[in-house]
Amino acid sequence: MDLEKLFTARLYAARARPYLATALFALHPVESRSVPTMAVDRHWRCYVSPAFVARTPVEELAGVWVHEVSHLLRDHHGRSDRVARQRELTGRGERLRMNIAADMEINDDVYGDGLAWPEDAVRPKTLGLPEGELMEDYLRMFRLGPYTQGLVWLDCGSGADGLDREWDLGPEGADGLGDHEREAVRFRVAQGINARPGNAPKGWRRWAEEAFHPPQPWRELLGTAIRSAVSGPGVGEDHTYGRPSRRSAGLPGVVLPSLRRRPLRVSVVIDTSGSVSDAELGSALLEVSAIVRAVGGRRDLVGVLSCDAAARVVRPLCRAEGMTLVGGGGTDLRAGIARALRTSPRPDVVVVLTDGQTPWPRERPACRMVVGLFSRVGPPDESDPVHVPDRPPSWARVVDIG
Repeated sequence: MDLEKLFTARLYAARARPYLATALFALHPVESRSVPTMAVDRHWRCYVSPAFVARTPVEELAGVWVHEVSHLLRDHHGRSDRVARQRELTGRGERLRMNIAADMEINDDVYGDGLAWPEDAVRPKTLGLPEGELMEDYLRMFRLGPYTQGLVWLDCGSGADGLDREWDLGPEGADGLGDHEREAVRFRVAQGINARPGNAPKGWRRWAEEAFHPPQPWRELLGTAIRSAVSGPGVGEDHTYGRPSRRSAGLPGVVLPSLRRRPLRVSVVIDTSGSVSDAELGSALLEVSAIVRAVGGRRDLVGVLSCDAAARVVRPLCRAEGMTLVGGGGTDLRAGIARALRTSPRPDVVVVLTDGQTPWPRERPACRMVVGLFSRVGPPDESDPVHVPDRPPSWARVVDIG
């Protein structure tokens, strides 16, 4: 195999896509006459056909280098395995479909701008599909058929679709990367893209942001936090003389109260200051509906108030869709939290939905508090780019809302 030509193409690729250089040089080439072109496994080995290298110009080889390493950086093998389990997709045909979908996700960011487009590169428009989608989305949009017959040759290896090949050296083979080494490469690439995002396409910027801050199932986390808060020891319990304690029998002339479980109440404080967008307010109303489900569907047990620098009226929840959120000024949610705590009957849990640009109470309130933080991409305060808002206090349960 012409290694000089192959390595020249890798250097060409690194110059064309400098933010991927760490990943490109982490790939270990392995000569193989079984692969049709170039293919990767999940252990970051790149299997290369000598005949393919001989007949392909350096400029096109550079694009294939970037193409193959893109599969690994975007964890297409792991994502394919998860999709296969979730949707019960089995067989080589489905894995070919995953390979095609993965190619459509990455090819718009691989070629062009210094890297030549191969004639047989799979693009969304080849199958009449929209651009800019993820592999999982493309899998829902097409099936194998007559219009995909020209793609049966496609084989980017187990690193693209998760299905082991006969040429794979496996986890015990030489020159593979371990789990920690692979994650270190991804982190370095994401770090480089985030440092100079203007040099990377939109798809890579999105990938780098998620690599640094993996998306959380925040709606599930918020529901779990609320359920945990309302089911904690002592929550919803109160003493009453309406039913004397059985211990009173041992103390003649003394009536002891019994411990009674009462319905759990939740107050939701929604940040309506000027820094909160309409989309986030809409998301807050959706979270109110999720909170109602978390407390068993009892809308009468959930109160909602809007707050910017002043607290508004606490309203019982009838329909989240019809609620009016008032505000638009500065932010001081301490007034809203204090107003929620003064309601009668007093809530067992206070849920605060905010962007975090607010002062917080100095002392822990007499009930549990859950804070849902809207995510922020840009500077937290446009009027003061170096301002960093205070984090919610340590005694509050915090969930980042995507």
